[in-house]
Amino acid sequence: MERYLNRAKTLVEALPYIQKFNNKIVVIKYGGSAMIDENLKESVIKDISLMKLVGMKPVVVHGGGKKINEMLAKVGIVSKFIDGLRVTDDETMEIAEMVLSGNINKNIVQLFQQQGIKAVGISGKDGKTISAKKMLLEGKDLGWVGEIENICPELLISLIEDDFVPVVAPIATDDDNNTYNINADYVASAIAGALKAEKLVYLTDVEGVLRDVHDKKSLISKINIKDIEKYKEKEIITGGMIPKIDNCAKSIEEGVNSVHILDGRMEHSLLLEVFTNSGIGTMIFK
Repeated sequence: MERYLNRAKTLVEALPYIQKFNNKIVVIKYGGSAMIDENLKESVIKDISLMKLVGMKPVVVHGGGKKINEMLAKVGIVSKFIDGLRVTDDETMEIAEMVLSGNINKNIVQLFQQQGIKAVGISGKDGKTISAKKMLLEGKDLGWVGEIENICPELLISLIEDDFVPVVAPIATDDDNNTYNINADYVASAIAGALKAEKLVYLTDVEGVLRDVHDKKSLISKINIKDIEKYKEKEIITGGMIPKIDNCAKSIEEGVNSVHILDGRMEHSLLLEVFTNSGIGTMIFK
C-alpha cells in the first residue's frame, strides 16, 4: 500500500508544475549519451511525450557529432581539426547534413509518432528558420562551420500551433545559399530566445555545474546570471562549461524564463527536473 501512496504523492507534487507550465514553450537540446543509448533514448522521448500530453509545448533541437564521426569513418574521410573544432569541407558538410537532417532527425520523429505524438522534422533551411554566416576562429577558416545571424520563428510557431512537436536539425544557410553546420547548443539557445520560451533544457553528459568536479554531491542547483562571472573567477565554471553557461545567460537576457543543465544519462531526468520540488540539475535564472 505504501508504494501506491508514494506514487500518488508524486502525482500530487507534479500538479502545480503541470498547471504552471501548461501551454508554455519548452526548448530541449537533445544530445550526448541520451541519443546513443537505446534505453535512454526511449526514456527521453517518453518524457517529452508526457510533457506534451499534459499541455506543454516542447521543441526539440538535436546534435549528432558521434553519428557524423561514424559515417565519416565508414566512407573513409579523415577529419582535420583546428583547436579542437572540426574543419568542415564540402564532403564533410554533405555527410553532416545527410546524418543530421536525414537519419537522426527522422528517427526522432518516428520515435515520437510511436508514442502517439505528432512530430515534424525540419532543419534550419526550412522556412529560412536559421540564417547563418561563416564562423572564423581567431581568423582561422573552419570551412562550412556557421554562426547564427538570425532566427525566423514563423515555421516553428505554425507547427506548435498545429499541435506538432518540431524537431530541429542544426543546419542553416546564408544569403548565397551556402550550407552550414552549427553547434546545436547555440541553435537551441537562439531558438529559445526567439520563441521567448518558458524553459530551455540542455540534456548533457554531466550532472550540472559542480563546485568540485571530483565531487558529484557538490552540485549547484541554482545560479543567478549575475553570479556567473564570480563562478568563472573562482574557476567553478571552466573549460567547455563556459560557452554553455554563456549561452544560458544569453537566452535569459533574450526572454527565456529559466535554463536547465541536466544529466541526460539519468533516466527520466527531464521529468524530475520539471515536475518535482527538488530537481536534479543546475537551473540558471535571472
